[in-house]
Amino acid sequence: MNKYLKWSLIASGTFVALILLAILIVPRVVDVNSYRPQIEHQVSKATGRPFVLGGELDLSVFPWMGLTLSNLTLGSPEGFDQKEFITIKRFEVRVKVLPLFSRTIQVKKFVVDTPQIFLVKNTTGGTNWDMGQAQPPTPKQQPADKNTPAGEKAGALPFKALFVDEFAIQNGRIHYRDLGLKVTKEISNVTLTLEDLNLEDPIKIKFSAIADGHPLSLNGLVGPIGKEPGRGMIPLDITLKALDEITMKVKGGINDPITTPGFDLDLELSDFSPRKLLTALGNSTPILTADPRVLEHLQLNLHLKGDPGAVTVSNGTLILDDSTLTFSARAKDFSKPDLGVDMVVDKINLDRYLPPEQPPGSPVGTAKSPAEPSATARAKIDYSPLRELAINATLKIGSLVAKKAQLHEVQMTIKGKNGRFNLDPLSLDLYQGTIVSRADLDVTTDTPRVNLTVNAEKIASGALVADVLEKKIIQGQLDSTVGITLAGDTPGAIKKSLNGKGNLKFTDGAIIGIDIPGMVRNAKASFGLGERSTTQPRTDFAELILPFTVTNGLVDITGTALNSPLLRVTAKGTTDLAAETLNIRVEPKFVSTLKGQGDTKERSGLMVPVLITGTLDKPKFSPDLKSMVQSILPDEEALKSLVKDGKIDKEAIQKTGEDVKQLFKGFLPLKGNKE
Repeated sequence: MNKYLKWSLIASGTFVALILLAILIVPRVVDVNSYRPQIEHQVSKATGRPFVLGGELDLSVFPWMGLTLSNLTLGSPEGFDQKEFITIKRFEVRVKVLPLFSRTIQVKKFVVDTPQIFLVKNTTGGTNWDMGQAQPPTPKQQPADKNTPAGEKAGALPFKALFVDEFAIQNGRIHYRDLGLKVTKEISNVTLTLEDLNLEDPIKIKFSAIADGHPLSLNGLVGPIGKEPGRGMIPLDITLKALDEITMKVKGGINDPITTPGFDLDLELSDFSPRKLLTALGNSTPILTADPRVLEHLQLNLHLKGDPGAVTVSNGTLILDDSTLTFSARAKDFSKPDLGVDMVVDKINLDRYLPPEQPPGSPVGTAKSPAEPSATARAKIDYSPLRELAINATLKIGSLVAKKAQLHEVQMTIKGKNGRFNLDPLSLDLYQGTIVSRADLDVTTDTPRVNLTVNAEKIASGALVADVLEKKIIQGQLDSTVGITLAGDTPGAIKKSLNGKGNLKFTDGAIIGIDIPGMVRNAKASFGLGERSTTQPRTDFAELILPFTVTNGLVDITGTALNSPLLRVTAKGTTDLAAETLNIRVEPKFVSTLKGQGDTKERSGLMVPVLITGTLDKPKFSPDLKSMVQSILPDEEALKSLVKDGKIDKEAIQKTGEDVKQLFKGFLPLKGNKE
């Protein structure tokens, strides 16, 4: 027995000695560089592009199995002026041999030195990184290996442990050119190092690069990745820094990235200046805003969780200058997006972020607006994405300034799917009153349609108009109901499609800029026929009612009435919204004395029609002299009898009624008349 054991040990020792001798002798006897042509041929055959091993191959076997390659070049396909696709100055890997027998991989060094990638897109859209569309055949499912150790899961790593002392990519470079757009981008000084690379401990990551001249870095911990990489939760705790302005922290984990990938992350974007960021990006045009102090602070925090089927955002907080936005969101079924959003804004002044107003007389301010493009010239809007969308979103704003209007407690909810959406409600408080509105949008066809209702109560119209238009036009409490429909997606089409009706009611106010009592009392001055008054014209009222109907963009205001203890005014006519023209006739009637408006005379029943013409931007006011004369002297012969040889017959006028006397006093003063 001892004899057999002795010979067995001798045989085993001899076998091990022969293996060690072969390991030491083979690298010195075999010229590995003689295999370079075969290696180059096989790589070229597999990739379909030239491959060159420009430097020497260095192979070691014991105690470290090592391979060193230098000056590797993988070329671009034919047809590209950039001949190189990938170049590597030096590649080195060293793995300890003996631990391999126990299925443990110990890597002493894995270094890629000066890798360069040249990406080119030519003028026809072709790219040099396209490896072709041919795919290798899908391997057939193999039956489970009966020799698989008990307790080892299918798909597990073929080794038990992994340890890497040095993993580094040094001096990397990525160069991109788009010949069609004439765009060039470059990422240089790419450096990546991994420390403590193993399966059971967190891996330290250090990455840095220069992107188009701007620094970029990423540092942190990833893992442990576990003995089944790609399965289970992989923790993350990394910090990204860019452009010396942005710092973003990401903490959480990625779950089952191979089988059913998902993520659960906290994101924190530290406070930075968007203005400075754009400057760092090389934006030569400064950002011009009405308030130059905005866009100086932006900060974001949120929790992000998702998988291939859905993504949710919770605990979101966005701080922009003086405004704070809290939000949450969800999205699922990405082929037909189903979105849910909830946002709350404490306060925001949108006017501060608009371009600054041009000074009066500037070329930009006086330039004519370009004509609306024709239907054939204008690109057709594709509404199919909206037909695929489902949404349920709410927005609340505590304080909002828009177009100088000051709004409070703004609330809106939008819901819809299959191309039909409704905004219900849209409510807000403004100028001591409230507005409650509802809108329905239908994009099931290529012509969008909107149904809109608006109800306003107790709005101080004077302050609202003064803030928005910076003009004093009207005063009084406004109550209104409006219901209209419209169709189209251009201003012209929308104006022509307007249909509906509404009613505006102003109480205890005044029309600023029109002096209807003065038009009667001093008609020549009021209509520019005589010396004007130095006081600002206005017409006070107890009630102003403006009912209207809209038919294909033509607004009819028949039934409009202004009432006060001293004055009654009715109006009728139309406004063409498409042409922006006015054609309105106003008929005032005094029912009592005009005390308080500069008159002490009794004027009962005197009618002075007023015509309003022109455009919405420049309305014109003039007396309807023809109608006024015809109402008092319907007989043309009677009028001729009062004027003889171009002169007024005073005696004939004295024999007429009071209305005729007042008419001639107002416009054709009698000789000796001191009024």
